Amino acid sequence: MTAPALAESTEQFGRMYRRSLSEPVSVPSITTVIGQQPHGLDGWFGHMAASSLAKDPRLPGALADPVQMRGLLKDARQASEVYRDAAAARGDRVHTYCEQVALRAMGKPHRMAEARAELAANGEERFAARFDEWWEHYRVEPLATELTVWNHTVGYAGTLDLVARIGGRICLIDYKTKNTDRDGMVKPLDDKVVMQLVAGMKAEESLVDAATGQWEPWQYGQDPLLLGVAIGETEVRPMRANPEVLKYHWHKFCSLRRVWQTSAYTDGAGKALLPIGPPPATSGAGNGPPAPDSSGTVPEPDDGGDPTAAAGPAAVHSRN
Repeated sequence: MTAPALAESTEQFGRMYRRSLSEPVSVPSITTVIGQQPHGLDGWFGHMAASSLAKDPRLPGALADPVQMRGLLKDARQASEVYRDAAAARGDRVHTYCEQVALRAMGKPHRMAEARAELAANGEERFAARFDEWWEHYRVEPLATELTVWNHTVGYAGTLDLVARIGGRICLIDYKTKNTDRDGMVKPLDDKVVMQLVAGMKAEESLVDAATGQWEPWQYGQDPLLLGVAIGETEVRPMRANPEVLKYHWHKFCSLRRVWQTSAYTDGAGKALLPIGPPPATSGAGNGPPAPDSSGTVPEPDDGGDPTAAAGPAAVHSRN
């Protein structure tokens, strides 16, 4: 994940944004909001752990050694985290290269050669080669790169990978570094990228200067092409967000923003569960219920006229 100047990762609220370098963070990032959506990764975590254990060369020798086996199992449990961190680092390197290509095309200072050398040092230069081919084939004209945007109405901020003109149309672009499948094709994008792009499109302001907190009104309209671009080692595959579904993904994003806010309120409200002791013992002879009179009727307690005072929680609940 790239690190925009105004973004900060927090332990309690996820990634947050501030209005300037001198102000505290105040709104969640687009990716933090989307992260409120449940994900079913339990199967993937189990697969990564099992695969790691099966491929560990220490496994045969550990079968008869419980202590060594516990160490292998601990490493296997961490396999998904190791994979995630390595994939994130690779994604950062690829994103950095893509940014430098755009900066060079815009006539701005860039580190394109250094970024490509870093990819090569990690055996990842094919990502750069495929990206260069896509860039030339689509005749990309960059307008802004790593553009931080803000929406006051809903309350969020984020950073767009690229704003460009392609074929005469303004495009908002989000890059995703992807693996290659068994057929040599780049793996498909997740539909969540549409939420990310439509949230960017709904920006109200874009950043001009992070140090001073200078912003300007959003100037790229409400009808750009929204492109998710999957970057792989064998190909780059751009996918256009379907205009017919944008409103639904926007509504879903707004709902997830409310979930984030409610979670923040709930986490700060205090302890959800409190200890409770037994009820105090009643005074007088015996602690049991009142005995029936000669007619066999249990006398009503003196409740001061409150019809629910002696009914107990269950009875009050049933009345409501």
